[in-house]
Amino acid sequence: MMKKKRLSMLLSQLAPSPKPKLMWEGYTLDPEAAAEMAQVASWENDDIAQKTVVDLGCGSGVLAISAALTGAAWVVGVDIDREAVKTAQSNALKADADVDLVIGDVRCVKGHFDTALMNPPFGTRKKGADVQFLEKALEIADVVYSLHKKGDSVRSFLRQKVPRIGGRVDQVREMEIVIQRTYSFHTKRRYTVKVDLYRILRTG
Repeated sequence: MMKKKRLSMLLSQLAPSPKPKLMWEGYTLDPEAAAEMAQVASWENDDIAQKTVVDLGCGSGVLAISAALTGAAWVVGVDIDREAVKTAQSNALKADADVDLVIGDVRCVKGHFDTALMNPPFGTRKKGADVQFLEKALEIADVVYSLHKKGDSVRSFLRQKVPRIGGRVDQVREMEIVIQRTYSFHTKRRYTVKVDLYRILRTG
């Protein structure tokens, strides 16, 4: 079994999305946070090894690649940003990770997966974008791991919203993600953002 530290080191060698788009709230998930998500999903809950996994809004592919490296049977990554998907393809080759990548809106995804992993838009630029991702994830996957901004109002909203769209919040884990300077309005080299990792089970 690959250790979290080893996985984080491998992920740190991957390239970020070259030109993230603000309208899609494109941010590259840092390797430590991606490895922590893998730890929770794969080693603590056994939702990755020998399972089918989809990474919705995969960006540079860090979550999809982490799933492949921790033993998933089949991994699909989907993103609307063509340049991000090209980067994900080269990253998967570099990491020797078997990942199928698709350019498209997450709403195009059909079929069934055991597990969905995602770092969705927080909905700050396009209201409701985070809910769109959750709706799709719960439509196609039995278990969903999703990062959302930490806060009592967000927790309250999701605990009310998730049951209405066919899910049940099973676990909430506090985490931190590191965002590198990405857009022109960023004044610091890096930002630390407190987030919650939700494990959501499909009930519908």
